[in-house]
Amino acid sequence: MAAAGFAPGARPEGQESLLGSAGAAADDEEDDDEEESRDVIETQEHYKSRWRSIWIMYLTMFLSSIELTPVFLQIDPTADASFLGWIIASYSIGQMVASPLFGLWSNYRPRREPLVISTAISVAANCLYAYVHLPHSHNKYYMLTARALVGFGAGNVAVVRSYIAGATSLTERTSAMANTSACQAVGFILGPGSDALNQNTEGSIDHIAVVALNILFFVILFVFAVFETIATPLTMDMYSWTRKEAVFYNGIILSTIGIESVIVFMMVKVLSKKTGERAILHAGLLIVLVGFFILLPWGKKLPNIQWQEIRNNSIPRTAPSEMLVPFWSLPDLQLPSNHTVEPVGCPVTQSWCLNTPMIYLAQYISSDVLIGLGYPVCNVMSYTLYSKVLGPKPQGVYMGWLTASGSGARILGPIFVSQIYTHLGPRWAFSLICGVVVVSLLLLEIVYKRLIAFSIRYGRMQEDNC
Repeated sequence: MAAAGFAPGARPEGQESLLGSAGAAADDEEDDDEEESRDVIETQEHYKSRWRSIWIMYLTMFLSSIELTPVFLQIDPTADASFLGWIIASYSIGQMVASPLFGLWSNYRPRREPLVISTAISVAANCLYAYVHLPHSHNKYYMLTARALVGFGAGNVAVVRSYIAGATSLTERTSAMANTSACQAVGFILGPGSDALNQNTEGSIDHIAVVALNILFFVILFVFAVFETIATPLTMDMYSWTRKEAVFYNGIILSTIGIESVIVFMMVKVLSKKTGERAILHAGLLIVLVGFFILLPWGKKLPNIQWQEIRNNSIPRTAPSEMLVPFWSLPDLQLPSNHTVEPVGCPVTQSWCLNTPMIYLAQYISSDVLIGLGYPVCNVMSYTLYSKVLGPKPQGVYMGWLTASGSGARILGPIFVSQIYTHLGPRWAFSLICGVVVVSLLLLEIVYKRLIAFSIRYGRMQEDNC
């Protein structure tokens, strides 16, 4: 009863209307008080039970990630580069379809039901994959089915995160979600390592080619992570788009690029037979280089400056300490209390806005088209060449390192571009990206003759547009 007497909801009716503008702050304090109150009255037995279930969710997330077994092109000699692209994409397609279905299911039924079913699907899919080499024909289609089912089973990620969100307090949620992502990353990287216990000693892998392809794969995912990250702030600064406009128009552009990528995947099969994977990878990197080169500011017209819209206010709101906040927070800080229109343009706190020419919309769209063409080509070709260089040996550890390099690129890319773009502007950001791509092209030229299939390297097959 004492706890009820001090509950935040016990304040007199009508008091809220007397608080005026302080109501929102009071509500925030109430939420914190409610969380603290719940933590105090929670029994030790309930606390242990709750965290036991959360740890089970951590394990589920880890196992869902550890199931991402690499695909061997050698299982089916007819599996070419184009089909490898579909095999890789089938996992994401299965997860995309399953995630909302499992999420909807968990809203109306106990969460254990979709978790049990998804786990059973994953187990069955991995069993199918384990024996995919036994049939005498059509192995690649069994492989595609197994990969898609594994992705479908991994759709339980949405249920896991939903459960953890509901089972933790506000103060616990950040660390719990971080632990969930860590379990997913650890499983994704270390899972394939079990194949290392069955290494084949016949012949040796060209480790220089392996390291070079890991670096190239890192660069490919790094530049695309930069491209994804910079789209919204760049269009807001250059074209005076509001947040809603930037999200809407960039969503349309990225959707179009997705359709373009599907068409590219279909064309890769024909092109790889005529020119070989190495030449296509080289061309893909050149296209990406041209795409970022086009993004460099070339004109004389400056972007609209955001301070021009607020300079007539008699009460400035920007304190010296607020000049250090990230660029994505500036519009909220610069709005006066009676101002209802979102300020647009390039924030004056980004000093480069005053002397860097704007990037024209035609430049931006042309760059999007080229990067959308070059990225899927580079992605598929790097996977294909990597698998061929490794040959018939168990590829688990090496594929794990390739995945880890891609994960590192997706971590470092957004951090890199946000810092360089905010402080130095698009000219420096895209110039550095162009430099990175040029270095990767030089690396590709150096190791070009090494990027051949394992069987060709040991004279078991003749090189034919490899």
